[in-house]
Amino acid sequence: MPYLETVTDISPQNLSRYDAIIDVRSPAEYEDDHLPGAISLPVLSNEERAKVGTIYKQESPFRANRVGGAIVARNIAHHLETALADKPKSWRPLVYCWRGGMRSNAMATILSSVGWPSGVVKGGYKTWRREVVAGLEHEEALLPVRLIDGQTGSGKTALLQAIKAAGGQVVDLEGLANHRGSAFGDFGEGTQPAQRLFESLIWDGLRQMNPGRPVFVEAESALVGRRRVPRRLWQSMLAAPRIEVRVPAAVRADYLVDAYADIIRDEARLAGALEKLKGLQSKEMLAAWQALANDGAYHALARELMERHYDPLYARSRKRRQDDQVRVLELGDLSEQSLAEAAQDVLDL
Repeated sequence: MPYLETVTDISPQNLSRYDAIIDVRSPAEYEDDHLPGAISLPVLSNEERAKVGTIYKQESPFRANRVGGAIVARNIAHHLETALADKPKSWRPLVYCWRGGMRSNAMATILSSVGWPSGVVKGGYKTWRREVVAGLEHEEALLPVRLIDGQTGSGKTALLQAIKAAGGQVVDLEGLANHRGSAFGDFGEGTQPAQRLFESLIWDGLRQMNPGRPVFVEAESALVGRRRVPRRLWQSMLAAPRIEVRVPAAVRADYLVDAYADIIRDEARLAGALEKLKGLQSKEMLAAWQALANDGAYHALARELMERHYDPLYARSRKRRQDDQVRVLELGDLSEQSLAEAAQDVLDL
């Protein structure tokens, strides 16, 4: 008889014991969220899952199990002949589905019968989701956050990357949300992860960090694009000391033109980003900015947006805050060397 290990410990250390974590849920379920590092090998497609569910509700559970069982068997056979065809005898997979039921047990049983020592996550994906919610929404203890703050174009994201390269603990919210956090930050429709996946990415990073060391986060609003910063992290950010980065306006404009090159190359996206400022700026101002865009005067456009829109927003926001700065970093440029030195300065605080 094949031996299936029931797994209750989904810590990073325990998950690392397995050569692969297999999500056998439908592609839509996987896209919404999944365990860290999991690969998608569905035993029911989106359409097949809907079909079996309909039979279960409208006809009988027995017929749904029989029809579903046949489909699951065919799909597992396909995975054995394709994605899993080159796995060695020593390969060790961990399998999960929605709640640790039929789908994961069917896959794990067959994998174990082949000769691969297999595990099944008890409670399935719901076990992981409970951990994420407990860690990011229900836990009251604040995280040791230090905010990297500064005006638009001051290289905050680049500094975060330099801090990480120097060994610091970093949560890159813009990177995880796939959004640069402003009207010009969208990478396109459908490019942001689902909210639950965004939360999973945040929690997986945080749970592997040393709670006795600071965690550096860029000063953001509660929404990064259309993704909400989880409650515990947001409360930690509100209470966190700030490290403000100050950079000359000309350097900031150069940085913005380079960082947003993908939007500059796309006239429609640039026009759409400017359109989002409607109601915040006058029609005349928006028309003047669109004219600069049409003329390819991107540095002038960046300076205008900084000085007339983003800098005043930052000044108003800064005035409302009651927290103190830990340090002000004056950077003459945003070269790799300057950022590396600033990162080390931050870590030495």
